[in-house]
Amino acid sequence: QLTLVESGGGLVQAGGSLRLSCEASGRTFRSHAMGWFRQAPGKEREFVAAISSGDGDKYYADSVKGRFTISRDNAKNTVYLQMNSLKPDDTAVYYCAADRELSIYWSDLPPRYWGQGTQVTVSS
Repeated sequence: QLTLVESGGGLVQAGGSLRLSCEASGRTFRSHAMGWFRQAPGKEREFVAAISSGDGDKYYADSVKGRFTISRDNAKNTVYLQMNSLKPDDTAVYYCAADRELSIYWSDLPPRYWGQGTQVTVSS
């Protein structure tokens, strides 16, 4: 059982940066692949990035490659999303997710655990 709590969202100008954090409670954080999704108003939720539980292999949506970086600190039970060169199109609620299966992040099935979401707003 994992409980996920996101933080770090806010309002930023285009071209700026934000770092999102997601802290997990529970003893099995390091055995879960972690990911980030986002949902903009009127749009479907979309995959942003994921990081494996073992070697820390990282995966990104094409729309954020080269701008966003996912990382994890197993000692702190925390996963991060560093977002640089932000664009107004990045405006969304960002959700942290966790699942034992990395492949879930590009399947039609949702990850097992979700955070409550944090709002990111990028002004032009």
